[in-house]
Amino acid sequence: MGKLFGTDGVRGIANKELTPELAYKLGRVGGYFLTKGKKRPKMVVGMDTRISGDMLEGALSSGLNSAGIDVLYLGVLPTPAVACMIKILNADGGVMITASHNPIEYNGIKFFNENGLKLTDEMENSIEEYILNNLDIEFQPVSGDLGRKIHVENPLRKYMDFLKSTLDIDLKGLKVAVDCGNGATYKAAPELLHELGAQVYVIHNDPNGININVNCGSTKPEEIQRLVLETGADVGLSFDGDADRLIASDENGSIVDGDHVLAICGTCLKEKGRLKSNTIVGTVMTNMGLDMCLKENNIDIIKTKVGDRYVLEEMLKGGHSLGGEQSGHIIFLDYNTTGDGLLTAIQLLSVIKQKNTKLSKLAEIMKDMPQVLINAHVSEEKKNNYLSDEIIKNKIEEIEKHFDKNGRVLIRPSGTEPLVRVMIEGENQEEINAYAKDLAALIEQRHSGDGPLSDE
Repeated sequence: MGKLFGTDGVRGIANKELTPELAYKLGRVGGYFLTKGKKRPKMVVGMDTRISGDMLEGALSSGLNSAGIDVLYLGVLPTPAVACMIKILNADGGVMITASHNPIEYNGIKFFNENGLKLTDEMENSIEEYILNNLDIEFQPVSGDLGRKIHVENPLRKYMDFLKSTLDIDLKGLKVAVDCGNGATYKAAPELLHELGAQVYVIHNDPNGININVNCGSTKPEEIQRLVLETGADVGLSFDGDADRLIASDENGSIVDGDHVLAICGTCLKEKGRLKSNTIVGTVMTNMGLDMCLKENNIDIIKTKVGDRYVLEEMLKGGHSLGGEQSGHIIFLDYNTTGDGLLTAIQLLSVIKQKNTKLSKLAEIMKDMPQVLINAHVSEEKKNNYLSDEIIKNKIEEIEKHFDKNGRVLIRPSGTEPLVRVMIEGENQEEINAYAKDLAALIEQRHSGDGPLSDE
């Protein structure tokens, strides 16, 4: 692997790119940097249901133990549960082994510090420098100073008790359909909802190590839509492999994405006087419909780069309590430090119960602005050139002038592929489709080749 850390930890094909050897080094070096100076440090470790989880956990835990760190082993739990358990168990950090919504052949290693926050760029760079340069820490504990692996007793119970403590209402009378994605929430979601009083219909809760995210979960929303209609449920909940995101369905089988959840929960928090700084944090990909909804309800919105880590950074900096992404990563910072699909689900269900109305009615608070996303194929060396290309800039200005504040153009280069992503929002779907195709073609025409470019 080249650069190790991406926007969400280290990720790659298990046993090929993300090898046991690399997992051991990440445990040893990463654990040391996170806990140095601490006496008898301890870190929690959890994983999703992938077959490669056992292999990587064994290697990672060995690396942590070799750095004198006790591993508090959680087994299969959602990513947000790991962040939560750091606080509950008074640990010095934590690691989640997961590739989230990615296919089965992938896995990943995600670190959290003692506050349940993802690592800073500086910390990741320090760990990466050691590993890529084949360096080792100058710390070789022996005898009783070595770390041990300790199995935590019933961590799922502790996590569910925490989630239940965030509600002041039960869910009796609600019929809830759930797609667990054969992932980390296969036990937690149905058990929690049952305990809260809901009538639960559940699918894809039988993981076998190789069926996580396979034609199910939040990347296959058709499954939860179908289950809602088949069972007559009031709401559908669909989770990805590590349950840090939620995609919901209303009683009619219509998808309710993260932007709508922010609108519903944000306005409810404002009514209760609990929306800190009267602000919601979104990203540049947040639908303009949310902007309009929040403006009508006198709520401010701040937008960050795409990625829940950037949303969290802005929330911490500004003291905001609610933020998230269209993809379903929602952060309720009063309760947890990362996107939490189950927490989001029960908060959304509590609004439905409190207002005694249908989710479809609640979702009407926000009207989606039509949106189109097209990839322009460019050369890797030129994928940032559009920033200084006057012809492209003039074309964008022309489109936005036509929209007259009722639409927008967003262009951003892919972080991993030779692509420039063209996103346009506006009131007319056919019109924005045509504009997006024309703009993508212009970018390809001017920046896909290797020769000199003429502005004539």
